[in-house]
Amino acid sequence: MRPLALTMGDPAGIGGELTLGAWRALREGGPEFVVLDDPDRLRALAASLRLDIPIAEVATADAVSFAEALPVLPVRLANPPRPGHPDPANAPAVIAAIEQATGLARAGAVGGVVTNPINKSALYQAGFAYPGHTEFLAALTGAPGRQEMMLASPALRVVPVTVHASLRDAIASLSTERILNAARTTAAALRRDFGLPRPRLAIAGLNPHAGEGGALGDEETRIIAPAIAALRAEGEDVSGPWPPDTMFTAAARTRYDVAICMYHDQGLIPLKTLDMAHGVNVTLGLPIVRTSPDHGTAYDIAGSGTADPASLIAALRLAAAIAARR
Repeated sequence: MRPLALTMGDPAGIGGELTLGAWRALREGGPEFVVLDDPDRLRALAASLRLDIPIAEVATADAVSFAEALPVLPVRLANPPRPGHPDPANAPAVIAAIEQATGLARAGAVGGVVTNPINKSALYQAGFAYPGHTEFLAALTGAPGRQEMMLASPALRVVPVTVHASLRDAIASLSTERILNAARTTAAALRRDFGLPRPRLAIAGLNPHAGEGGALGDEETRIIAPAIAALRAEGEDVSGPWPPDTMFTAAARTRYDVAICMYHDQGLIPLKTLDMAHGVNVTLGLPIVRTSPDHGTAYDIAGSGTADPASLIAALRLAAAIAARR
């Protein structure tokens, strides 16, 4: 089994602490990973947290025994990071780590890419031209426009049709074709990467009570229902449009494998409420495997040693499982 590539994320956030915690949890049983990070900052962070973690600078992903040391492919920072204080001068290193990890995955040197949380604002100040990780990875792998974001946990899987846009813009951009693209990519990924031969897709409505027959909005009949009809004609197991306020109950969740939601918070709020600790962000539609934790940089606790690595560990395990299926 090839190791995974783990990126540094924002060095002022909790990514380094998560990395150290994940290595301690996984060093004996795996999955194995190599970190693209500044080894000096990881050594300093481990020392500040009083963690006895050996850091091994490596030239290849499998150069050392994972059980004996945390392997690090060096990506040097411009400035020593200060927990909780993002530094745009370090943004080029953050971007370089993502680029190099993606290159390793495309070359087959690693089984997939797992990304620690980034700060988009700090990257924008350095000229980063993408809304986030997902769009950047799609560009790096030649798959722009085909990527979809799934949040997955043991309790629920959700895919938002519109992602990083204001609610006003998300509703304005919603279309039958966008729903079809998201659902088709999701169904294909569930078959290939999650081992579900006939995935059940639940399509959310947009309006309260899924529009109440047009009394509370016509997007369900005008935009969403035609997508459902087209997917059924293609042989997919699709239901909906579901009223968004009832489709995430325990009983309702037993009736589908993934919820296709119309906008970001419609899907992410219930998932994170149900299981924040084990939620994983999975990018569908890429030629490489990519996962990440379902949370951000957590500047308020960075450097304190209290960050929970559970979501990163779940992301590493899911990436390894998907890589094994591929």
